[in-house]
Amino acid sequence: MRRSIVLAAAALSACALAASAQAAPPAVAVLSKGPAPHIELTQMMGRWYEVARIPNQLQKGCQAGTSDWTRAGEGFAVVQACHKGNVDGPVSEWKARARSLDPANNSLFKMSFFGGLVSKEYRVLDHHAADGWLILATDDGHYLWLMSQKPVMAAPVRAQALAKIKSLGFDVGRLEFPQPPKG
Repeated sequence: MRRSIVLAAAALSACALAASAQAAPPAVAVLSKGPAPHIELTQMMGRWYEVARIPNQLQKGCQAGTSDWTRAGEGFAVVQACHKGNVDGPVSEWKARARSLDPANNSLFKMSFFGGLVSKEYRVLDHHAADGWLILATDDGHYLWLMSQKPVMAAPVRAQALAKIKSLGFDVGRLEFPQPPKG
């Protein structure tokens, strides 16, 4: 029974990924231009809070999203969670394995979900360690997230991050801004 639920979830995720691939990606050319930022892998560890995202079916209605990165062998164990509907809503959780595909910069990751049944490449487009934020996108440019190591970004820092997203060719008017966690 559990295996059929996992297989059904993987099939739904694959369908959502395939359906989103039909739309024109917002900034594919930007993803392949310029040097990748160098990221120390230790800076990826810990909790990241979702500040903004391009809407996607899997995260529809998600609020107070987090990603917890823990070192696991040559890569990371990643637990992504959000509350459905509102910050007090039920928790949805996805577990993934991530590994760097470019050891020179560590800005391209492959994440595998559902025991490897679904995998996707993610690229860190910009990273400001001093301010604790990064911009992450799928390598095809269909999805994008602004992540912060703090639940709420200071207004000037958030404005800087959004300006960077815009300079990368993404339409910031399309972004969703989920509610941050309580507290």
